[in-house]
Amino acid sequence: MRIGFGYDVHRLVTDRPLILGGVNLPHTHGLLGHSDADVLLHAICDALLGAACLGDIGKHFPDTDEAYKGIDSTKLLRKTGEMIAEKYTIANIDATICAQEPKLAPYIEAMQQKISNLLHLETSQVSIKATTTEKLGFVGNKEGISAYAVTLLQEI
Repeated sequence: MRIGFGYDVHRLVTDRPLILGGVNLPHTHGLLGHSDADVLLHAICDALLGAACLGDIGKHFPDTDEAYKGIDSTKLLRKTGEMIAEKYTIANIDATICAQEPKLAPYIEAMQQKISNLLHLETSQVSIKATTTEKLGFVGNKEGISAYAVTLLQEI
């Protein structure tokens, strides 16, 4: 068994859609990044890649490559899942999104479903939680959103 940890953060800006866990959320601000800046999927990719000792998301999908400019992060997660599936099965994923707003509870189930479908998992294998930072730091000041993820892989 192998454990992986992932983290990502992106700045909130106007004129960008807010996409978390592959789900488009109604909000006045979105996340800025080379891709669609989905911090949740990026953290999960990093956790999976780290557990398999395959580096990180920047190694496989560098922001210096124009092929990834504006890319839908579900494609990055799907490709990461394919790399992992060569040697491992995913036992579970546990992730936390840190956002002062919007309220994420209404979207958690859709995110779980999207991620489990992309990785060919049961929804019971994908846990997603959300929290605020009690108005502290860049998240609390509504300057950005971050996400943490851990995963457990089992060798085939």
